[in-house]
Amino acid sequence: MRIVTVGDNCMDVYQASGKAYPGGNPVNVAVYLKDLGADSCYIGWIGCDSYGQLMKEEILKKGVDISHLTKKDGKTAVTNVELVNNDRVFGDYDEGVMADFTLTQEELDFIGTHQLVHAGVWGHVEGYYSQFKEMGLQTSFDFSNQLDHRLVKTLPQFVDYSFFSYTQDDPFIRQFLKDVKNNGSKITIATLGENGSIAYDGEQFYKCGVVAVDVVDTMGAGDSFISGFIYGKLNGLPTIKCLDLGAATAAKTIQYFGAW
Repeated sequence: MRIVTVGDNCMDVYQASGKAYPGGNPVNVAVYLKDLGADSCYIGWIGCDSYGQLMKEEILKKGVDISHLTKKDGKTAVTNVELVNNDRVFGDYDEGVMADFTLTQEELDFIGTHQLVHAGVWGHVEGYYSQFKEMGLQTSFDFSNQLDHRLVKTLPQFVDYSFFSYTQDDPFIRQFLKDVKNNGSKITIATLGENGSIAYDGEQFYKCGVVAVDVVDTMGAGDSFISGFIYGKLNGLPTIKCLDLGAATAAKTIQYFGAW
């Protein structure tokens, strides 16, 4: 199983302790997929600062392929984080060198050697998704909690698995997932925090609860859920089992500080 994740990375800097942890949706997804047993690769840009070096070293330690991780002149992206009742709250975000991220033809060719490509709403990768589909790749995309983002209308036609973050199972999110499915996605999925997750495949809705554990830090919970779901799908599991695997993967992540 070969999966490539593309786009944003950032150092999550916890204001109370000053400690910094590597993260960013595509980075996290690649790391969690590797832990699950997939052959994962991350493509992105880091700065020429100490955070960039730390990012590179830590991703490499996890066994993720970083042969296409590029160092650029400038700063590595940074997100300031606070913990409020063990729930992570994002503060200021400095995109650093990732603000100008693009893919080369060689990188696109390399991406084409994988089964699935994943990116997120902050990664500047959306413009390549039509090419990914033309190349025959399976695709997934994390829209995060940006339910009113312009890409929600235009991108799903190129996305097999569209992920969103919401709060609860209600008529709004059910209609929303239906609309995104009608825009072209194969399956639409929403993580609902402590209320579990829900998915829609055009025929029915699937619901899954959370795995009860002691929560230390919710950082990375959504990304680890995505990894579990993707891993399940590429292994041919039914949708409800993919939700279960996503929940189990997320439960591991929230028991420690930082995404991984």
